[in-house]
Amino acid sequence: MNAKRFTAVAGLMFVAPFVFAGQGQDAKPKYPDMAPVEQYLMDRNAEIALARSAAPESLSRDATILVLGKHGYETAVEGKNGFVCAVERGWAGPIDNSEFWNPKNRNPICYNPPAVRSVLPLTIKITELVAAGKSREQIQEWEIAAYAKKELPTTLESGAMAYMISKEAYLTDEGSHNLAHLMFYTPVMDKVKWGADVPNSPVIFFQTGPPEPFTVFLVPTGRWSDGSPAPLPK
Repeated sequence: MNAKRFTAVAGLMFVAPFVFAGQGQDAKPKYPDMAPVEQYLMDRNAEIALARSAAPESLSRDATILVLGKHGYETAVEGKNGFVCAVERGWAGPIDNSEFWNPKNRNPICYNPPAVRSVLPLTIKITELVAAGKSREQIQEWEIAAYAKKELPTTLESGAMAYMISKEAYLTDEGSHNLAHLMFYTPVMDKVKWGADVPNSPVIFFQTGPPEPFTVFLVPTGRWSDGSPAPLPK
């Protein structure tokens, strides 16, 4: 499988390479099958609060809030600033991630308006396919076809980014489970243009596609959304 999608789960895996153990195509996944749907659901008010924690309160208080229902994401709160916050699950990460079906994963994210229009539609549709009982292979096949048919945005809007600085996130079973960071989406490009992955650079490179028409650069913030200090990756 070569189709990959990015969230903080993938970002944390990039920061901590040991997390990749057991994630290859031929490795036995930690979570081979989807758990009962109830294990992925949350109390509605708790999910709203967790989604808001993805970004500073000054932004998230006026954002649209999505919550996960049995058939996909539902709008719980209508916002007014163009941002959309949600709590993503493991299937928002790479298709061959061993924690794709991990029911413990809770990944608060808050997309800015350009990312809402050009990145979020993929996550929303993938979640609908998961809720409909589709397999990873079926999801991957759909994604490739959807981009080819232009059923998903094929042009990334300039300035697309997302906040993932919730203190309460659970990104992975490995390590400290969390990382406060921002994600910047760009058209597909070489990491050299951002000075990523070089000594003492805070910028981390992650190539998502194909078929996704974008590259992601991850930047740890050192601060949680409430302003308190957050640990930085080594």
